[in-house]
Amino acid sequence: MFPPPYKIKAVEPIECPSQEERQDILKSAHYNTFLLPSSKVYLDFLTDSGTTAMSDFQWAGLMMGDEAYAGSLNFEHLEQCIRDIFGYRYIVPTHQGRGAEHILSQLTIRKGDIVPGNMYFTTTKIHQELAGGEFSDIIIDEAHDPSSEHPFKGNVDFKKCEALIKKHTPQKISYISHEACVNMAGGQPFSLENLRELRELTNHYKIKIYLDATRIVENAHFIKVREKGYEKYPLVSIIREICSLTDGCTMSAKKDGLVNIGGFLAMNDEELFTQAKAMVVIYEGLHTYGGLAGRDLEAMARGLYEAATDERIVAHRIQQVQEFGKSLLKADIPIVKPIGGHGVFLDAKRFLPHLSQDMFPAQTLTAEIYLECAVRAMERGIVSAGRNPKTGENYHPSLELVRLTIPRRVYTQEHLEYAAQGIGQVFQRRNKIRGLKMTFEPKQLRFFQAHFEPLR
Repeated sequence: MFPPPYKIKAVEPIECPSQEERQDILKSAHYNTFLLPSSKVYLDFLTDSGTTAMSDFQWAGLMMGDEAYAGSLNFEHLEQCIRDIFGYRYIVPTHQGRGAEHILSQLTIRKGDIVPGNMYFTTTKIHQELAGGEFSDIIIDEAHDPSSEHPFKGNVDFKKCEALIKKHTPQKISYISHEACVNMAGGQPFSLENLRELRELTNHYKIKIYLDATRIVENAHFIKVREKGYEKYPLVSIIREICSLTDGCTMSAKKDGLVNIGGFLAMNDEELFTQAKAMVVIYEGLHTYGGLAGRDLEAMARGLYEAATDERIVAHRIQQVQEFGKSLLKADIPIVKPIGGHGVFLDAKRFLPHLSQDMFPAQTLTAEIYLECAVRAMERGIVSAGRNPKTGENYHPSLELVRLTIPRRVYTQEHLEYAAQGIGQVFQRRNKIRGLKMTFEPKQLRFFQAHFEPLR
């Protein structure tokens, strides 16, 4: 394992509440880790979104914010950065990725449309549904098998895709929603070979592809190390090739962009760009700041350049995740394989096989991990999947996972070893763990706010 390609300039004290305190804190949070106060969390693996430690180069950029309402110099820097790295012609900044998802969905989806994609993501899917569309999964079957060692579980199944197009007609397909390093599958990448074939198929039917580029740098890294012929390619070249095979992208820069806030919508269609500029003014802010301060635009531009050009950053980040996953495998703890890019995903079905899915095993496991060692994780299973809007019944996804997401440039190897030991202790007492029942549920994106209590 090679050492981090950075040194630490500032530190933030963290404290670990006692187990007695954790019991009361968890009860007050209704057994939902999203409702835990961060001051009561020792290691926070809830998400890697906006939790990155920024570089000195980015912090210096914050002092150079041009806070003009229109035509900020920092927007010019961001625009040029995205054109250099991604190659798209038109850029609309947004406060984060879901702002871009909202605009894209409202402008491209009509009521009754189908939106095929390589597995759903929570906010993307809800924006598609609110616009009148229906998401349909076209990812390969291996993505739904946590034990499969397929190197590119983010790939599209072309038989599924073409059958869907023929069933609904190309006119009813809004676009193909294509995610880099598929989150809900465990941070699994797609291959360039698969994307190239998808482009050929969609060209035949005159259907557009819009990329979720949130973790495009990590996906490019996996292509470089796993896909034959790309071993010597710079990451920037791989990123440009990915984007050249799509019609545009949404991006939450809070992940691979190495910033605490920010995102964008990018495209090559001038007419769509004109419509998007009008929408961003209504929902986010003027089209040259998109709800962000000039200093945030500058930090985003610098972070994107760092992430795409200093390959040591993503290599070390993924290495850290891999080592964490290997330490859990050594303890026979069931996780999604191969280990993904942004975190390790526990397989709650195999971890707690005595709990049915309607007893929320992944949600239960997040609560037990917090109780054991004050580590905060996230449920990615039946709670995240939500309900069928037509029937009101719970979706029962094949994957019932707990996501342990590693923030970039934040924790040391000792922190990860501590977390692995704590999870190991939970695994040792797994047969005594009871499930949860849901006592409060918001209508949409329930995993953020739902309340639970232990089953008796």
